[in-house]
Amino acid sequence: MHPVTRTVLVRLGYGLLTLFVVSIVIFSAIEFLPGDFTQAILGQLATPETIAAFRKELGLDQSAFTRYINWIGGVLQGDFGSSFSGRGQLTSGTGGVGRSREVADLIAPRLWNTLFLAGLTALIAVPLSLFLGITSALYRNSLYDRTVNVTSLTTISFPEFFVAYILILIFGSLWPVLPTLANVDDTTPFSERLWRSALPAMTLTLVIIAHMMRMTRAAIINLLASPYIQMAVLSGASRSEVIVKHALPNAWAPIATVIAFNLAYLVVGVVVVEVVFVYPGIGQLMVDSVTSRNIPVVQACALIFAVTYIVLNLIADIIGIITNPRLLHPK
Repeated sequence: MHPVTRTVLVRLGYGLLTLFVVSIVIFSAIEFLPGDFTQAILGQLATPETIAAFRKELGLDQSAFTRYINWIGGVLQGDFGSSFSGRGQLTSGTGGVGRSREVADLIAPRLWNTLFLAGLTALIAVPLSLFLGITSALYRNSLYDRTVNVTSLTTISFPEFFVAYILILIFGSLWPVLPTLANVDDTTPFSERLWRSALPAMTLTLVIIAHMMRMTRAAIINLLASPYIQMAVLSGASRSEVIVKHALPNAWAPIATVIAFNLAYLVVGVVVVEVVFVYPGIGQLMVDSVTSRNIPVVQACALIFAVTYIVLNLIADIIGIITNPRLLHPK
């Protein structure tokens, strides 16, 4: 078996094992939370009989191991269970509990909104950060390089909510050209969705672009001291040819890693930005579900975040593997 294929299969196996462990951690974290969820949902005026019936319907009367097996088995089949939302309302005249929506139906539109925002940000941030990183390395220690570095350090030092409020102040109050509330839905046209998502995407771009730019610059500058780079310079190659043809191909592994980390952040770390702009994404849904103790939705959102993070890191590992000359051309 080729070393690249073997290494990729090993990484995939590690990814599946990590995902299994993370699913146990997610379920256990929810399980160990203090308080009675049925009591919190139904209220203190609920009778013991109603609480017992509610726990039986939700399956909370079963052992933790049985509930984990049922949950993870349903997830493998694409079934995240039913939302607790609405079940606290007693059905009139029956003494039972109300019906609820499927978790997948609640998450699907919210996940699409988050992926749209993350994709829009990535289309802007990734090419721009690569361009700034490469040009900063190309013109190292110049005024341009110092300006880009100072700007990136300033951006990194600000938290997401601060950047969001500054943009709201500038583009929503002082110069009102963009909407401050990103209230989109399934019926929103594509052009209007872009317009309403401009400020959240701009906030995320400013937050993540500095990390990717600085990593790209550092990776290329680190390779410029290598012997083969010096040989390329002595052979008469121009500075741009040295970076683009010789340094950049060997810098893809660290660059791909930092890009994967930041793309994962776009999906799993947009909670603050979605809350600030009231953007109906999966992060906002998770915050609302934690507040209402909607356990199935919280578990599903956390698992989706974990899967996204693990998959993107696997992609970064695989890119680093297949671009490694030592593996591509083994002796």
